[in-house]
Amino acid sequence: MVSAGQTATSTVTVTESNIAKTMKSGSLEVFATPAMCALMEEAAQAAVQPHLEEGEGTVGISLSISHDAPSPMGSTIIAKATVTAVEGRKITFNIEASDGVGIIGKGRHERFVINNEKFMAKVDTRKASN
Repeated sequence: MVSAGQTATSTVTVTESNIAKTMKSGSLEVFATPAMCALMEEAAQAAVQPHLEEGEGTVGISLSISHDAPSPMGSTIIAKATVTAVEGRKITFNIEASDGVGIIGKGRHERFVINNEKFMAKVDTRKASN
């Protein structure tokens, strides 16, 4: 059962693969905002997945963040997600990322608990209609 207060972290090192220049979100060799978003979502998913029923997962439904400081190549980025509310199948998180010097980004994220099989059946239906 998912409940407020559950937390998890995810960690990544800033490398060529996750800088703004490579991800085309900018032209500089600093940690990319899309990479920070993905790391924050990874932490949120990790905070709740162990508490879900067999066959359940979560999908992100909203993400509102600020990216407040640059992190150079070689930095270790840690994202932390904390469950702040559970309303039915909707889970709300406070999220932040830091790089050892300080907080580089923060915000709010929402995920929705889904049945993996039913969700993928909807994907297959949409794929068939394209």
